[in-house]
Amino acid sequence: MTPRNFTKLISACGVVAWVLAVAALPAQTLEVDPHLAKLIDAIRGEVNGGEALDFVVRQHTTDRWANFAKFQETASYLEGAMRAAGLQHVELGSSPADGVTRYGYWTMPLAWDVKQAKLEVVAPAVPPEMRVLADYSQEPASLVMWSGSTPPGGVTAEVIELKPASLKRLDQLDVKGKMVLTEPPLALGERGALKAALYKKGAAGMLTYATENPDLLNSHYWMNAWGDNGWGFTKGSSPLVGFSITPRQGAYLSNLLAQGSSVRIHATAETHYYSGFYPYVTGVIQGSGDGEEVLELGHAFELGAQDNSTGAASMLEAVATLERLIDIGKLPRPKRSIRIVIMAEDYGSSAYVATHMDRMKRTIGAICLDTAAGHYDQTDGFTFDLNPDVSRSYQDALIMRVADAYYAGIPHRFPRWAPYRARTDSYLSDPLIGVPTIAPVGSPGAVDVHHNSADTLDKVGRRSVRDLGAVIAGFLYSLASAGDEDILWLAQMTLDRSYENAIRANAPSLARIGSTEKIGDLGMDLSAGAAKVAYNADRDRAALLSLVTLASPEKRGQTQVELNRQADAIQRFADEQRSRLQYAADQRARELGASVPVHPVAPPQDPSLSEAAKIIVRRKEFGPVTLDDLPFDQREGYPGFGDKPSPLVLLNWCDGKRTLADVIRLTQLENGPMKFDFIGYFKLLARHGYVDLLPAKP
Repeated sequence: MTPRNFTKLISACGVVAWVLAVAALPAQTLEVDPHLAKLIDAIRGEVNGGEALDFVVRQHTTDRWANFAKFQETASYLEGAMRAAGLQHVELGSSPADGVTRYGYWTMPLAWDVKQAKLEVVAPAVPPEMRVLADYSQEPASLVMWSGSTPPGGVTAEVIELKPASLKRLDQLDVKGKMVLTEPPLALGERGALKAALYKKGAAGMLTYATENPDLLNSHYWMNAWGDNGWGFTKGSSPLVGFSITPRQGAYLSNLLAQGSSVRIHATAETHYYSGFYPYVTGVIQGSGDGEEVLELGHAFELGAQDNSTGAASMLEAVATLERLIDIGKLPRPKRSIRIVIMAEDYGSSAYVATHMDRMKRTIGAICLDTAAGHYDQTDGFTFDLNPDVSRSYQDALIMRVADAYYAGIPHRFPRWAPYRARTDSYLSDPLIGVPTIAPVGSPGAVDVHHNSADTLDKVGRRSVRDLGAVIAGFLYSLASAGDEDILWLAQMTLDRSYENAIRANAPSLARIGSTEKIGDLGMDLSAGAAKVAYNADRDRAALLSLVTLASPEKRGQTQVELNRQADAIQRFADEQRSRLQYAADQRARELGASVPVHPVAPPQDPSLSEAAKIIVRRKEFGPVTLDDLPFDQREGYPGFGDKPSPLVLLNWCDGKRTLADVIRLTQLENGPMKFDFIGYFKLLARHGYVDLLPAKP
């Protein structure tokens, strides 16, 4: 059923029928788009799941040690793999890991290596399986990344428990010379503040049994955030010794202490901080055109097989598959080059972007891999996180068309999409960088092993890595090859998606109007629904018009005219959605015994918006404001990196021209109502030099 006929059905049958119809929207019958049939067939016949799994295994072999010496080995392997795949302009580069250099709002961490680390219970006598709590040589995750060193020969110390793990409770304890057993917060700022306080009070170290998945009783959480103010360990961070023990071990020790036992441990940790380098590796499938690029990026240098060896392996398999198909003549060389970049998460991408902004300006789109390709039989495909609304793009429609085309040949696999989520290196869609970015997200399988020693090779699915590599390859090649002759095709799929978006955006308002019991709410619900419809239409219009960037210079003017003409259809469909809102409101008013028509009523104005209307926020750097150089006790409760709401969600609409009132309005139209002090947050950022606050013109 077409969107237009769908609307007629709703008008005829009313809101109840409409809700039932919307409920059926997720059901899919996947078909191969004729424009993609040849490409998908070629990729399906060439993609190699065994090769992709080999990439996973080889990277994981070195990355699992989670130290910088091994990261260099991983980078050397990746360089060789790219050369073997036939990529051009392969480069093994680096950014400083010196604890002081900044890119965007990220302070680069210090490099860190490990010689050995071990933790043993020396008293009381315990069962053999509880005597050795951690041994880096056997399980690297048992040592906190960026842990400090013990004195030569190690340290024997009494264990004391900090419960709850709070600064207030810590003030009541004497921890000097003691090893502190605790479950520290997973929030980076809180954890860093607690760690720094322990070091200042003279603790011998921390034994953490924190975990993201408490069901993994016998596995070690990989704690890779050890800075005083955030994630990475920077100059000035406290070099506290840290061991990550399993939840079962933590509970055992806690029980001994609760019973009055005196618990003593012997800990040795030989680690080394130094000014080193975070490597990155890049290479290209050379295009035939004038320098534009399409980018796939993802991180290495993490401990897990799923996270993120599967992501990097899928990237490698995608470009290796395309290079083979081009070499044997099954695919023509694309107009644009396809670049792969594998680097450190966030730190590496921010350094790469900052030092290669010329490449970013030539990059028309990207796909970011931080994923889990779990066991094939335990997962049902991938979810594709789309662009934020500020950067809504035709590429959102393209990735789903490619995924549908590929999965049409695989029973019981249905790709899904999700709205933008501020996560990992997908922030290239930030308007200050300007590269629309898609982010596939996979399922870990039956058990979530994120940042855990349980994230091992047996949790990886060969067919899952194959499928992911194939879909990425299809997207990269389609985007790299797109030209004047493809704009109409891309415009039609973008229009199709806009109709679905309009129906989806209208659904909550229609449901709310249809179920309200208060006559007085109808006008405000109608007003809010109309605002959402208008906002969504504006964003979909921008997505459609973004296609003009694909047009050749000689056809750009003509293309712009044609796209504007097609964009009028988005406005007409939005008008129909507003009519549906009015119809639903009037019908509900009759049911409640009120007069019609219902008139829109603007909600009461938030008094703070009058102040916000006088402020313009000018960002100084791209990406999220991490606050990794601001102590936790100076943040006044506002979020840093990894907190909610995400800093990038709060910043995306700040273009140096919109008033803060407009930023608040747009942010909440995108993400829903937010109980958040925007004015206080941006004033904090301004006080500490992260942004400038400018007066808005009257």
